[in-house]
Amino acid sequence: MHFSIPETESRSGDSGGSAYVAYNIHVNGVLHCRVRYSQLLGLHEQLRKEYGANVLPAFPPKKLFSLTPAEVEQRREQLEKYMQAVRQDPLLGSSETFNSFLRRAQQETQQVPTEEVSLEVLLSNGQKVLVNVLTSDQTEDVLEAVAAKLDLPDDLIGYFSLFLVREREDGAFSFVRKLQEFELPYVSVTSLRSQEYKIVLRKSYWDSAYDDDVMENRVGLNLLYAQTVSDIERGWILVTKEQHRQLKSLQEKVSKKEFLRLAQTLRHYGYLRFDACVADFPEKDCPVVVSAGNSELSLQLRLPGQQLREGSFRVTRMRCWRVTSSVPLPSGGTSSPGRGRGEVRLELAFEYLMSKDRLQWVTITSPQMLRRRVGGTLRRSDSQQAVKSPPLLESPDASRESMVKLSSKLSAVSLRGIGSPSTDASAGDVHGNFAFEGIGDEDL
Repeated sequence: MHFSIPETESRSGDSGGSAYVAYNIHVNGVLHCRVRYSQLLGLHEQLRKEYGANVLPAFPPKKLFSLTPAEVEQRREQLEKYMQAVRQDPLLGSSETFNSFLRRAQQETQQVPTEEVSLEVLLSNGQKVLVNVLTSDQTEDVLEAVAAKLDLPDDLIGYFSLFLVREREDGAFSFVRKLQEFELPYVSVTSLRSQEYKIVLRKSYWDSAYDDDVMENRVGLNLLYAQTVSDIERGWILVTKEQHRQLKSLQEKVSKKEFLRLAQTLRHYGYLRFDACVADFPEKDCPVVVSAGNSELSLQLRLPGQQLREGSFRVTRMRCWRVTSSVPLPSGGTSSPGRGRGEVRLELAFEYLMSKDRLQWVTITSPQMLRRRVGGTLRRSDSQQAVKSPPLLESPDASRESMVKLSSKLSAVSLRGIGSPSTDASAGDVHGNFAFEGIGDEDL
């Protein structure tokens, strides 16, 4: 999850008064909200009252006179680093003060009034779950509404999350991001103004040991089974011919638990597949498909002759990393909620321990096209297409009581910041891996 403030706007006052500068806050390259300096200063003051000045990062000071263009740009950079630092802090980034500020700003920017709506959430097998929510409901509220509709027990809700995905006409399917606590799912998906973008319910963990808890419940088992069959069908889980034969036999017998036990042994089980990217490894401008799971990034690329090659980068061998995004200004230098959605480029760079004495930076660039199609999706083999999605889940119990608020969510990987980055990156942009120091020679 990456915050950025890549552009600013000069806007007239609400009653025709003097102009002011507005800052566009993007999340993973997509416009989330538009705020003024005074609003961010108000957020800073609130956080300082609650947590103390020593906990907060530096906030750009007020100026007595109008800012020059250079000062406006300097402030933009300072505010971007401030928002990133707050979000990445475990205490500040999870605070209700910070998250509610971003939710209100998102709703105001997209000009969505608070009202009851019907929101469509997909399951992995394509089943649609319609829930009645408020446009101002946060991610946790919508997740609980979906769980209630499916009759998923309270103690299993935290094992699942809502994801924003893109599903194209040709059937290609990729993840945009996991919906966070600081956003409103209805606003997030509708503000993109495209039928390609949808919300999907999937499990939220990478460690397959948690599967045992989920499989003990009928609904949980059905959700996990549907997701696994779908991932195999899409070619996200790598299957040999013999493994495919065994899976098909178990599916015909409706042996869901046995099917999942076998699937757990397969490469890329439980991974997320993202859009086609470009990497500078193993060579410059190399087209790759990135999957994430089991504390690693897996890169697949096509070699001459259509040979498929795969490599992986373990999180524990990443010394530090940074995420940046670039959003081009539309013609005229200003944008509005409904305009200016051109090509958004996201870049992940990490310093990787290639061997005992060799560190190397690897860069992966993702061109997220909001209104244009991106090619390069890997084709699925006939054997992978032969595993079909299961039928719809059983009907839930309509007499179910309302659920209690979740107090915590499961997370897959724990990361922490470092104070001194490597030579070509600034401290505000780089994060380190606490597991890096524990690597021994036997791991290399």
